[in-house]
Amino acid sequence: MANQKKTLAELQRLSPTEFATTEKLPLSLILDDIRSANNVGSLFRTADCFALQHVYLCGITATPPHRDILKTALGATTTVSWSHHPSCPALIQELTGAGTQVQCLEQTAASTPLTSFRVTPPTPLALVVGNEVKGVAQEVIDLSHGTIEISQYGTKHSLNVAVSGGIAVWELARQFRLSKIEPPGKT
Repeated sequence: MANQKKTLAELQRLSPTEFATTEKLPLSLILDDIRSANNVGSLFRTADCFALQHVYLCGITATPPHRDILKTALGATTTVSWSHHPSCPALIQELTGAGTQVQCLEQTAASTPLTSFRVTPPTPLALVVGNEVKGVAQEVIDLSHGTIEISQYGTKHSLNVAVSGGIAVWELARQFRLSKIEPPGKT
């Protein structure tokens, strides 16, 4: 069959050991006050799929080994580098002081459409995704370099945080790959 599903061997995925030693994209996620551990697990899985540098868990965001995170992460909590920080604003100040560009995934008066935003390699980029109901806190937005917005065309004002995070990471990772910073296993 011409359109047969690929086997695990044909997918040529890295082993956890290979993943640990491979170069990561200079892209991290900051999960601020995410209520659902299932969303956290989904974003860990996204971070693994795109070989992101780190996942920062802030505020009330659950941390591994929470069972709902483990259920949706499917092992990504053991492959992706992560840390917990009680204060997202303090983390953003630390990251920006170290030269990381911080962008929030949020709808604001000055947000840049995701399709118009451009990464600036080799500058590391951290993307903040916020609470499922309240979004990214204004204090966090004020400390960040800017906001990125996913264009939407229906009646709802937002996407699920794990879905929006996945969409944004896909586009940002695509741009990093195009800038010649190749993800693991791709040359």
